[in-house]
Amino acid sequence: MACIRCVAPFILFLTELSLGQRQVTIQKGPLFRAKGYPVSIGCNVTGHQGPSEQDFQWSVYLPPVPAQEIQIVSTKDATFSYAMYAPRVRRKEIYVQRVQGDSVFLHISELQMKDAGKYECHTPSTDERYYGSYSAKTDLIVIPDTLSATMMSQTLRKEKGEPLELTCEVSKATTQHTHLSVTWYLMQDGRGSEATDIISFSRDFMLIPGPLFTERFATGDVRLDRIGATSFRLSIASLQSSDQGQLFCEATEWIQDPDATWTFITKKRTNQTTLGVQSAGIEFQVNLTAESTFAEGTPLELLCLVVGSSRDQQPQLQGVWFFNDTEVARVGAGGTLSLKKDYQERASQGQLQVSKLSPKAFTLKIFSAGPEDEGTYRCEVTEMMRAQRGSWQALQRRRSLDSHVKLRKPAARHVDVSTKTKQQAVWEGEALTLLCRAGGTESPLSVSWWHIPQNQTQLEFVASMGQDGTMQLGASYRGPRNNANIRLEKVDWATFQLEITSTAVTDSGTYECRVSEKTRNQAGDRSWTQKISVAVKPLDSSLRVSLMSRQPQVKLTGTFDLSCVVTAGYSDLNVPLTVTWQFQPAESQVFHQLVRITYNGTIEWGELLSYFQRKMKVSCSSFYSQLLIHDATEEEAGVYQCEVQVYDRNSLCTNSPVKASATSHPLRIAVTLPESRLKVNSRNQVQEIPVSSNTEIDCSILSRSTGNFQLAIIWYYSPISTNASWLRILEMDQTNVIKYGDEFHTPKTKKKFHTEKVSQDLFQLHILNVDHSDQGRYHCTVEEWLLSTNGTWHKLGEEKSGPTELKLRPTGSKIGVSKVDSIENTTEHGEVALHCSLESLVGTASLFSVMWLWSRENSVNKLLVHLQHDGLLEYGEEGLRKHLHCYRSSPKDFVLKLHRVEMKDAGVYRCRVKEWQLLGSPSKWVSQESDESGQMVLTVLPSEPTFPSRICSSVPLLYFLFICPFVMLILLFISLLCLFWKARKLQTLSLNARKEKDLWVDMKELGDGISKRSGEEDGDEGS
Repeated sequence: MACIRCVAPFILFLTELSLGQRQVTIQKGPLFRAKGYPVSIGCNVTGHQGPSEQDFQWSVYLPPVPAQEIQIVSTKDATFSYAMYAPRVRRKEIYVQRVQGDSVFLHISELQMKDAGKYECHTPSTDERYYGSYSAKTDLIVIPDTLSATMMSQTLRKEKGEPLELTCEVSKATTQHTHLSVTWYLMQDGRGSEATDIISFSRDFMLIPGPLFTERFATGDVRLDRIGATSFRLSIASLQSSDQGQLFCEATEWIQDPDATWTFITKKRTNQTTLGVQSAGIEFQVNLTAESTFAEGTPLELLCLVVGSSRDQQPQLQGVWFFNDTEVARVGAGGTLSLKKDYQERASQGQLQVSKLSPKAFTLKIFSAGPEDEGTYRCEVTEMMRAQRGSWQALQRRRSLDSHVKLRKPAARHVDVSTKTKQQAVWEGEALTLLCRAGGTESPLSVSWWHIPQNQTQLEFVASMGQDGTMQLGASYRGPRNNANIRLEKVDWATFQLEITSTAVTDSGTYECRVSEKTRNQAGDRSWTQKISVAVKPLDSSLRVSLMSRQPQVKLTGTFDLSCVVTAGYSDLNVPLTVTWQFQPAESQVFHQLVRITYNGTIEWGELLSYFQRKMKVSCSSFYSQLLIHDATEEEAGVYQCEVQVYDRNSLCTNSPVKASATSHPLRIAVTLPESRLKVNSRNQVQEIPVSSNTEIDCSILSRSTGNFQLAIIWYYSPISTNASWLRILEMDQTNVIKYGDEFHTPKTKKKFHTEKVSQDLFQLHILNVDHSDQGRYHCTVEEWLLSTNGTWHKLGEEKSGPTELKLRPTGSKIGVSKVDSIENTTEHGEVALHCSLESLVGTASLFSVMWLWSRENSVNKLLVHLQHDGLLEYGEEGLRKHLHCYRSSPKDFVLKLHRVEMKDAGVYRCRVKEWQLLGSPSKWVSQESDESGQMVLTVLPSEPTFPSRICSSVPLLYFLFICPFVMLILLFISLLCLFWKARKLQTLSLNARKEKDLWVDMKELGDGISKRSGEEDGDEGS
């Protein structure tokens, strides 16, 4: 009970803990978001006590001071924010959105680079006691916005049914793994700012048509093709009237957060293309296309288009241009041109051109527009028909809407500096190309490049290019080497390219581009600057060399290869490499050079291990080298390694020193023996031949290893005796040298036994003049040997053949045993004698052995007793020794006598007689022919039963005699109990009768006394 009282509060305490543990979870990081874009971080709390609506406090730990907490915003305290975040919180640029009572989101509407850090979500306690976690943290990393989406702004006029193709250029330079999605939109007239998506290339690389373009996408009318890495082309095979409006392309960059959700981090839209689609078969209209503004000194082009068709498929049209409601130019139907006087002068000076581009297009182009060209333009098109007399007759006239063109005042330019590869880090020796692009209207520009080396503040002049294209280099870049290393080019009017063909680590730092422009109305030049930071990484910072082999354990005389794999972050630069293969023998502690492949293709062999050269093959390619060694021996076992040296790409011309080097890990190669495939015939064989004849014992090879392998054959012999050991007869080793065993080294045995190689897979042992001493078992042992290139023999395997038993065919006369079947009857417990007789005596020099066999129906023969030729008796079972007796009653008769015959002895008996003769020198008893008798059927009859046997043979009678006495005793005991009970009862009755009689006498005497006393009283009264 005391134990229960102690455990119960503990269980209750654990229950309270499991129910009241607070847990705060925040969105898993790190979260990568782009500068200038929003971010939302979720946080929720579970297992809390108190009100359902919990308060949340957000803080950040910035990288410069990771241990200092900076408070951002709180749902509980309006004054919670530190000074650096308070203005953004007041402007609602940073705020907390409550999703539920215990779940919120922190929103930052526009990220800044300084917002990167570790964000913490904290929930003030409302619990009775602190238990659980009250805050959680996640990492936010702010990366630059590198997404770009561009498309040329233009106005297109198409007829219904014509095709359309627009191309959008999209690129990014984010170092993280991100996906792009590109969507084409159509903003139709009359729908305000609502845009309809035409087709999208999703972040999962799938094409998804918009709801209004699904059927046209299925029929192939609308397509989106990706051309190269950055171009996305929209194709519409047959335009419809509903396609007109403003078309633009929108690119979105997506990143996958650690919780496997995709989030967009940047989004860009291109300029719009205005598309007009005119239905065919209606009266024509006139549209005037022109830029609404122009810069002084830039071209101004106006295009007058006839949309639709007139009654004539190829009408004769006349175009008239109006400027501020005054006709300035006319193009007749026959092509004649008439200009206003001042326009005629400008046209003669090449400043103006009026032309008819096609039957339905007229153009007015001013090559260098000025303030005098600012105003309202209109074009008028008249359909003409030639009359019979050759004059022109107007059929119908259409005017375009007025187009107001204004002179654009010079605006401030913006300059963008980037690398050509969009990467701000390059490898040492790699080319660095910087692009400086100026925005704004086209005009002559000049550029100058400056360099601030890393960890320095002073500017260094690199190069400059004037408006006329003259180039000038800085003082530190004028040397013979640097002059060829620096290139400054003008790509177009606004783009300048600075290229350092082979960078050095000292080229790291900040590069500044200054773009200058001369103006007509200002005294000085206007200039704009932009900077970019570039890092040149040393080559040895990422160089790694690994050595591997598919066969670290190679078979002797086999071939193995070693692969030296070079990995580096600049594997695509094709830098020159020198590879050196080194080897440390098994007994040595020093590495020696095997071979060296230089970057210019020279092969230098090592001098100490020159024997490798004739069995080694080496190959080398970019960032990979292979060493191949064939006919491997123990001398090639050891430790290998490769060393790689990296040079500058200009090393072939300048012989520059090593830029980086690395050595692989050592790799040990072990040389082992090959696995033997030797198999020898293992079947048992028997040969029976006459005495003094010759024979051959075969040793057959079933399979063997392929290659330069040799075989050694060893022949063994074992006499017939069961305990005899195997004796080595002779051996033919792998060099075909024959050696005899110790027991067979005499001239006689050498003459008697010899071996022969019959074929590649068959060897024979020849035995001449076979006698009885040669009887026994023979087998061969085959050994497989390999000779290595250094002259050493190696044993691979050993196989033993099956034994071949050699017997001599009997030379005596054939014996005969009586084949007469007989039947013998005997009674149980009696004796019987079975006889086995020879039909004739073979000879007096022969001895005989006899085996008695017994069987029942459908059973195998069982050996009862064996009378050997030397008179010894051998019983099949030890228990038969007292029951059976076998002897030879006469030279021709053998007797089997059975004592106390039992019923189970009934069955079929046979005898098998074998002749033995004394043969050989020294003489030995050798078995000859044998013969078997006919069947002797023994029937056992039961003996006459006696009275006791009858009783014992009857089970019911036996049970009766055993149980009846017990039953009689029980009945007798019950009878005695009954008699005893009756006697007791009679005694009790007799005693009771005596007591009643005595009582009766007493009562009678009492009654007589009373009667007498009453009579006396009556007499007294009468008297």
